[in-house]
Amino acid sequence: MREIVTLQFGQQSNYLGTHFWNTQESYFTYPPEPQSPVDHDILFRPGIAPDGSDTFTPRTLIYDLKGAFGSMKKINALYEPEDDRSILDQTGVWPSKPIVQRATQTIPQSTYQEHLDAGLDPPPLTTSTVRYWSDYSRVYYHPKSIVQLSEFEVNDKLMPFENWLVGMEFFEKLEREVDLVDRDLRPFVEECDGIQGLQIFTGVDDAWGGWASGWLERLRDEYGKLSIWTWGLGDHGANPATPREKRLQQIANSARSMEILGEQSSLYIPMSNSPANIPEYLSMDATSPWHIAALQAVGVESVTISSRLRTSTGGRGTLQDIENTINSTGRRRIAKFGMSIADPDVLSQKASDEMASAEKAGSVTSRRTSEGEDQLSGFDIDVFTRDYRVASRRPGRKEHIFGRAEASRGDWTLSDDNVGRDPHDRFDDGPVVQRYTAPILFPLLDSFPTSMFDVGSGHATNLAVHSGLTTSTAVADQIRAIEQIVKRLVGIDEREALCNGLQVLAEEYDEGWDSGTDSDDDE
Repeated sequence: MREIVTLQFGQQSNYLGTHFWNTQESYFTYPPEPQSPVDHDILFRPGIAPDGSDTFTPRTLIYDLKGAFGSMKKINALYEPEDDRSILDQTGVWPSKPIVQRATQTIPQSTYQEHLDAGLDPPPLTTSTVRYWSDYSRVYYHPKSIVQLSEFEVNDKLMPFENWLVGMEFFEKLEREVDLVDRDLRPFVEECDGIQGLQIFTGVDDAWGGWASGWLERLRDEYGKLSIWTWGLGDHGANPATPREKRLQQIANSARSMEILGEQSSLYIPMSNSPANIPEYLSMDATSPWHIAALQAVGVESVTISSRLRTSTGGRGTLQDIENTINSTGRRRIAKFGMSIADPDVLSQKASDEMASAEKAGSVTSRRTSEGEDQLSGFDIDVFTRDYRVASRRPGRKEHIFGRAEASRGDWTLSDDNVGRDPHDRFDDGPVVQRYTAPILFPLLDSFPTSMFDVGSGHATNLAVHSGLTTSTAVADQIRAIEQIVKRLVGIDEREALCNGLQVLAEEYDEGWDSGTDSDDDE
């Protein structure tokens, strides 16, 4: 086994994580069903409930603020030895029943959760019925997975958890009191036979960015060269409904997060909560974290599925394999992410038609650009980050791709050009492409906003997904654009170190290709 342990920091990350874990739970198969191509032991840990029955719970740590967990209890039905009500019914030595005083009002369960507990088919979810990320969770978590940061309350106006420095200082404060890695993470890591890596879902444009940065520095000291993937979620100042002062603070927070997470992570993937250029086949409510997380989960779950496949499937690729493809120098640790979504039936018919046309023509020619560089397929949805438009960007500059790792689910028609190139061949300037094919489509569960996806006729039960992680000069353009903006937002005492750190990250995408061409940007 090559286990993966997941850490989730913040509200949007937990919305994403809930979709992610619901999807993983759907891959479980039981005899006489055919064995699933997804190895559930990679992400789930075996255990024993108090009644002696076997359990499987996610290998994850979930951090959130007070009041953000909704109706979720730390001790769930799997680990609750007896019903609390039976204890209250015991009279003991007193003639009357005890009176229970609760410090806070209990949040009632959603109708969806009530139906799940009763063994009934749950009703369809809507944006109005999903109040918390726990409202649509289909998975039981181990009690050690749930960690509430009680010092801060969600949506608190007096002590908002929005400033990056607040998150970093809070992590350092707790770290002085207790070793968080030793207390919370080590039990999950030590029960792994051969850990493949860690994946982190975290907010980056608020205090969670500072919290995650503190964690990353601590993890890198503890686990050295272990693969650590960080998915950074944030508006990045893109939502026009957000007040201008808060949007500028989000940009500064994102810049601070990028400097540390881009340096300490094995791979850092920024993802916008307000992606631009949404295709027409998506009916997404941009104000619903449930909708936003659903789109993010389709991509995250698809592009990493090769790391969870059984070795017998042939499409297995570990986190380290993907890193080696897109980060040949070992220093291009920031990647942009994109994907395309389609109805699998429509896609299969299209592939059959194209194959018939190709056979009739006698051959299929690969597409090339006028410069001779291979043309890689584009993606419908770019959730990399906000497209910061600044005057310093060189007009007409063509994007150069260093490497791309793709994962396809469904009958996508993709060219084999560039696939299999040696990423360390310094005499080959073409992009390196590694493609993984998963023998399973993305399932649309009843916890998913299925009305979002109008990808074909009728209501699809599965989605075909083509996703990819890319390292290219576009990453450097984004980093430099952010650096140009943030230098006007932070204080003098912080400005030099932060801007220099961002410039160092951007320069890694110039070496050996376009070195020195953007030196005038800093003047």
